[in-house]
Amino acid sequence: MQRPTFLATTLLAGAAALALAAGGFFMRPALADDAALPTPAPAYNPPDPAPSETATLSGGCFWGLQGVYEHVKGVTKVYAGYAGGAASTAIYEVVSTGTTGHAESVQITFNPKIISYGQILQIYFSVATDPTELNYQGPDTGTQYRGEIWYATPQQQKIATAYIAQLSAAHIYSQPIVTRVDPYRGFYQAEGYHQDFLVLHPDYPYIAINDIPKVENLQKFFPALYQATPTTVMPAS
Repeated sequence: MQRPTFLATTLLAGAAALALAAGGFFMRPALADDAALPTPAPAYNPPDPAPSETATLSGGCFWGLQGVYEHVKGVTKVYAGYAGGAASTAIYEVVSTGTTGHAESVQITFNPKIISYGQILQIYFSVATDPTELNYQGPDTGTQYRGEIWYATPQQQKIATAYIAQLSAAHIYSQPIVTRVDPYRGFYQAEGYHQDFLVLHPDYPYIAINDIPKVENLQKFFPALYQATPTTVMPAS
C-alpha cells in the first residue's frame, strides 16, 4: 500500500485539538493527554528461563504503543499490527471501520532476562494505556482501540489475570479495569508506513500531543528500563 498524504489542521478551542485526515480516514481531535499512573510491580511474576518471549497487546493507536516499547530495554523487536480478526481483513482502512474484530495492536519480542513479561504489563498499565476506557483510548473511539492482552501461554494468562486482580484490589484506578485477557489468535503486521511512526515523525501533531508524553512518562516512571535510542523494525532509509 502506498503511504497516504497526511493533512493536519490545527483547531483552537480552549486547548489545542486536532482533526487529521489521512488517506480518506478521519482522526478524532485529541481532547486531552491520556492519564499516566505508575502502578506497582506485579506480585506474581515468576522467572522465565527462555532466551526470548513475545507479548501481544492492544490498547489504542498502535503508533503510541509501538513508540513506547521501542524505548524499553530488553525489547528486541516491536511491530505495529492487528489482532483479533481474520487475516483477510487485516488492512488499515478496513480495520478502521470497527467491524472486523481486529484491534490495533503491537507484538513485542523481548529478552526475559532483561525485562519480564510482568514488567511489560506494568508499563502497559502505567503509561501506554488507560485500562478504564472501554472501546476507546484518548481521542480514538471504536472496538479497534480496545484494551486487550493476548496471552500465548498459560503462564502469560496467569500473570495478566493476577496483575489485573492485584491492581483492582488495590483500587489503583477510580474506575473499573476493562482490559480484556484473551487467548492469542494471531497477529498481522500493519502496513509499512505505520511502522516506527513515532520515531520517524515525533513532531507529527497527533504524535506530539498523544504519544510523546507516554514516552516521557516511561522515562520518568521507569528510568532503569528506559533507553534513549529506540529499537526500530524498519531499515534505515
